[in-house]
Amino acid sequence: MNTTQFQVRKNPLSATRTVQRPQEPLSDGQVRVRIEQFAYTANNITYAAFGDAMNYWKFFPVPQGDGEGEWGLIPVWGFGVVTQTQCPAVAVGERLYGYWPMATDVVLQPARVSPEGFFDGAPHRAELHPVYNQYLRCATDPLYDAAQEPQQALLRPLFLTAWLIDDFLADNDFFGTCAHGHRGAMLLSSASSKTAYATAAQLAQRPEVEVIGLTSAANVAFCESLGVYSRVLTYEQLDTLAADTPCVYVDFAGNGELRKVIHSRFTALAYSCSIGGTHVDRLAGGRDLAGPRPVLFFAPAQAKKRHGDWGAAGFNERMARAWHAFVRQVDTPTAPWLVVQQHSGPEAVQAAHALVLGGRGDPRLGHMLSLA
Repeated sequence: MNTTQFQVRKNPLSATRTVQRPQEPLSDGQVRVRIEQFAYTANNITYAAFGDAMNYWKFFPVPQGDGEGEWGLIPVWGFGVVTQTQCPAVAVGERLYGYWPMATDVVLQPARVSPEGFFDGAPHRAELHPVYNQYLRCATDPLYDAAQEPQQALLRPLFLTAWLIDDFLADNDFFGTCAHGHRGAMLLSSASSKTAYATAAQLAQRPEVEVIGLTSAANVAFCESLGVYSRVLTYEQLDTLAADTPCVYVDFAGNGELRKVIHSRFTALAYSCSIGGTHVDRLAGGRDLAGPRPVLFFAPAQAKKRHGDWGAAGFNERMARAWHAFVRQVDTPTAPWLVVQQHSGPEAVQAAHALVLGGRGDPRLGHMLSLA
């Protein structure tokens, strides 16, 4: 039996290849999982764009002698089923939600097994953040709904990041932008992206801030239709905002030129954080900018803080309540925010990768992929 992998060249990300590899035999304590379906969004392009800086390439390394260092496996969120087990605590047939390679199957080494799930105890993942190493048993997952697997795969990891961004900003009193009766302006780039509009949906519940979406002209109508932005502006309309507007820049685009314009224009820019890199052809660093130095937002750090503040049960209860409210918004019957498209097979996966990488297509679409 072979494993099919969809590998991406680290530079340029547009170069891809499909590789067939013999399935590795299981050792004691390991399980083999068939990866049934996974989401593919701008978030995954961010994983690739920041793959070296934030260790995303290390989760599923390409084997030695097969282009290691030049090629990589982009991590994806989705669902799999255990097909073989050498671990008594994990049964064949169990359905799991978690972080996978773009492949037909993967071998995991369950550790810290509980009724809720387990962590991959593979030695190479020990240094990587545990939030990405956890696999949840769908049978006991309070967020799982068999009828909504695509929504969960497409939006759950993005939502967690968005929920934590909102919490981080509020936890820091919006960096003083709401003082003296002001409504602080939260400027969100790439406003049509799923992580951005999930963040906007949380921020929109806070009357002390104004949520301003920045997007291309083609996506203005979509962003306005969501009802979570106070205003939607094209990137060319930034000069309609007063230069002394107290504001925070939440950057989902990673566009260096846009960041420079925002830092140069807004004299009361209080904080600038970078979350993603949807504009992969225009990524740039944060040196030689006016105003505050951009900070890379790392969601697991805020999650760790809140686990300490609230405890695991309190954290999960708050997150689940916010998640279910968000999904109700997304699934509004009259105007759903998300339309799922299924893609199967290597050629379809390659086409979806090119589409998402290029930032093209209808922002309402959500791509669910399978290599099988």
